[in-house]
Amino acid sequence: MPAMRATIHWNGKVRFTGVAGSGHAVAIDGPPEMGGENAGVRPMELMLLGLGGCTAFDVVNILRKARQRVVDCRAEISAERAEEEPKVFTRIHVHFVVVGEAVDERKVQRAIDLTARKYCSASIMLERGGVAISHDFEVQESPTADVPPKA
Repeated sequence: MPAMRATIHWNGKVRFTGVAGSGHAVAIDGPPEMGGENAGVRPMELMLLGLGGCTAFDVVNILRKARQRVVDCRAEISAERAEEEPKVFTRIHVHFVVVGEAVDERKVQRAIDLTARKYCSASIMLERGGVAISHDFEVQESPTADVPPKA
C-alpha cells in the first residue's frame, strides 16, 4: 500500500492549512487562549472527526452490503482527555444514529462490531494506544420510507 501524505502550511499566529494527499484542505486553528482566532478546527477535534468518518464510512458500507435501506447515518462522538500534558484522549464514545426503512438492529450491531474490531484503522490505532473506545446506537425509522439508499 502506498504511503499516505499530508502537508501542513503555517498561516501565521497558530493558524494552519492542512492539505491531504487527495488535495482536500482543512483549516486548523488553536483556541483563543493559545493565540488562535477560532478560524478552524482544533487538531484534537480533527482526530475525532477522522475517527468518526472512518467508523461511519465502515458502518454505512457494511449495512449497504447487507441490503439495509439506510437513508442517513450519524456518528456522534464524545471524548474525555487527560488532565495533565500531554492531554491525550482517555475515553471516546461513539453513538450511531442510523435512519432507514426496517433496518435490522442485529445488522447494525454487527456493522459496529466489525468496524471496531477489524476495519476502522483510526479506532483500532487509538485503542491500541490505550484509549477506551465504546459504541452504542439507535435505529430510527425513516419518515420517507420510499427514499432509496444513498449511492
